[in-house]
Amino acid sequence: MFGDGPERAEELAARLRRDGVHGVVLSYVDTAGVTRIKTVPVARLPRAARWGVGMSPVFDLFGTDDSITATQLQGGPDGDLRLVPDLDRLTTLAAQPGWAWAPVDRYTQAGEVWPGCQRSFTRAMAGRAAAAGLSFTMAIEVEWALGRAGTDAFVPACTGPAYGAIRLVELSDYARDLLAALDAQGVEVDQLHPEYADAQFELSVAARDPVGAADDSALVRQTIRAVAHRHGLRPSFAPAVLAGRVGNGGHVHLSATREGRNVFTGGPGPFGLTAEAEALAAGILDLLPAVLAVGAPSVASYLRLVPSHWAGVFACWGHETREAALRLITGNAGAEDAAANLEVKCVDLAASPYLLLGVLIAAALDGRRRELRLPAPVTGDPVRFTEQELAAGGIRRLPTSLDEATDALAAAAPLREALGELTTDAVLAVRRAEALRLRGASDEEVAAALRWVY
Repeated sequence: MFGDGPERAEELAARLRRDGVHGVVLSYVDTAGVTRIKTVPVARLPRAARWGVGMSPVFDLFGTDDSITATQLQGGPDGDLRLVPDLDRLTTLAAQPGWAWAPVDRYTQAGEVWPGCQRSFTRAMAGRAAAAGLSFTMAIEVEWALGRAGTDAFVPACTGPAYGAIRLVELSDYARDLLAALDAQGVEVDQLHPEYADAQFELSVAARDPVGAADDSALVRQTIRAVAHRHGLRPSFAPAVLAGRVGNGGHVHLSATREGRNVFTGGPGPFGLTAEAEALAAGILDLLPAVLAVGAPSVASYLRLVPSHWAGVFACWGHETREAALRLITGNAGAEDAAANLEVKCVDLAASPYLLLGVLIAAALDGRRRELRLPAPVTGDPVRFTEQELAAGGIRRLPTSLDEATDALAAAAPLREALGELTTDAVLAVRRAEALRLRGASDEEVAAALRWVY
């Protein structure tokens, strides 16, 4: 037996039947950032919870085009894993009548956690933080562009201006149904608003524990897709929907508490940072080039990561500075303890949320271990500096290609250790295969190839 006891699973299955649910989506995200699923009828949920559902480990080596790479460690047709649903996150899908959803953990047939299980990796990194007396809370912003269904080209679903009320009026029914579905599913939404790019929207959810935050990101996107489909629309979460235009980010917000106190405020450091928070932020900043191999894992990510687009392409930090890769948010006066957090701006939704949040914790803890300190903060757009001024300020341009980011991860011992041999091997192999597949493609061809994948 892998998961929950039979009595609880039977009770939940009975509840689902009363709610008119017939099938359960068992969901995880692969190395390439693609959500993969299996489904079971409600009657089979207790068995799935006890014994798991079979799935080949080869999906760790899948690319965005469903091609399969291989390494000396893994790949090929051998082996089997068990997908075990987390019944604590079992959710009736409001926008998909008759269906429920649950994220899974992956186990070997012997009942051991699969070393390549991303959800277990996030849990393990949160456990490392807890062992050091820290509790992380995190959230992922979701940006997407809405196109008209029925075409692989991107035809914007609305014409109103960026951040404009007109855009919301044009898609008022869609936005209402999305909020209603998320509310029915227990997802706490902070904001929903039109964004900058054509027919682009952004949704922010409340911060929670790292595994829960990654689950929320997957569930929110599942819901956005389902509501869009019911309205004849097609959402793109790709980093670059159209070449040469502003793309979709997946900014991560994170904070940490020690004994219930937010360490990102109330300290003697810059803007109220404690020494511990400064070390956590400095660890992320130091390893950002390698983090991009996880957090900006698509060839299309580097069409988005261009200067002066608020994408955070320089490895620097600043207080409320939206061109810095790390933006320190302190919140309104008097609310700092609840609001102070660090925003990582250079990542996008091609990333597996589980890998990304786990890697950010690992980088932060490495900074704490080394007692790192932040360089001077930046203000304004770093693009105004000369190369000599950037170097003098310790400011680096982040990788400009997937190849460069992959090489940075290959050289980053703290992240390789945290990910483990199997997951590191899979990430490096899939990134190199993706880069090779699209090498020589034009920006327009890259955007078109990845527009509807994530």
